[in-house]
Amino acid sequence: MGERVTVAPDVARVLAVDDGPANLALLQQLLTRDGYCVSTAADGIEALEMIAAEPPDIVLTDVVMPRCDGIRLCREVKSRPSTRLIPVVLITSLRGREERLLGIEAGADDFLLKPFDPHELRARVRSLVRLKRHTDDLDCAEAVILSLARTVEARDAYTEGHCQRLSIMASALGRRIGLGDADIEALQRGGVLHDVGKIGVPDSILLKPGHLTPREFETMKQHTLIGDRLCSELRLLRAVRPIVRHHHERLDGSGYPDGLAGAAVPLLAQIMGVVDVFDALTTARPYKQAHAAPRAFEELAAEARRGWRDAALVDELAALHAEGVLGG
Repeated sequence: MGERVTVAPDVARVLAVDDGPANLALLQQLLTRDGYCVSTAADGIEALEMIAAEPPDIVLTDVVMPRCDGIRLCREVKSRPSTRLIPVVLITSLRGREERLLGIEAGADDFLLKPFDPHELRARVRSLVRLKRHTDDLDCAEAVILSLARTVEARDAYTEGHCQRLSIMASALGRRIGLGDADIEALQRGGVLHDVGKIGVPDSILLKPGHLTPREFETMKQHTLIGDRLCSELRLLRAVRPIVRHHHERLDGSGYPDGLAGAAVPLLAQIMGVVDVFDALTTARPYKQAHAAPRAFEELAAEARRGWRDAALVDELAALHAEGVLGG
């Protein structure tokens, strides 16, 4: 059975995986000396169970093992959203090009050849743990911004579920028109974060049960700029910023905050704008009843004729609804 060690939160956790007890003992001795908490597993299946229970900061794994080898272990770790950022180092006696290519394709972050140099091992672990901690910091910062977005939604009972619906609809529309994985991920995040800037809008305006005065509307429009600033410090959100800033632009240049027109309006922002309007039309508000989907699509088509929306995007969203992808 594997050996799991309980550790203080500030101590880096290393998981060493090898079917050879002597190899595990050596790794444990070398890395414990440097202040790491080292847990061990005898094969990939045992390692995956331990990673699921308590994700380590780095995985060092032999390649040739029974039941589940290091390549498969690496592939499993890198395929799971909850663990894909954990660095994986393959330690192997195999020097062939094919084996190394398999490791690269599985997502390995580094390689060490047996017999390894202890100084090289310690240096590589130190470097990858430092990188993992930096990534964790970025994840924490993104989590704070995502929490802010959910706080905004929680302030208004009438917008409950709005962000999640936009995330689902926008990514479905993106997939339908053939966008790549990176754009789909940006749309998923953008759905949650598009209105995060409303954290800076007073409740007296955000929760007003009737139409806004011109002055109040000018204040409301600032949420796109506030949201853009909130997202600006994180590289992870770089692809989301155009959605946050520009989802209220219109193709004829009459939108805000920058009055962009035509192709200058980012495509992802256009997609978010279309699904945002659809969700607003089909959701009840204190000052209006919810429209049925056919009526909502009529209004979107009218906006397209006015030059505000891309008619093709409206048509594709309507097709998704007709196919039942968007629910009732």
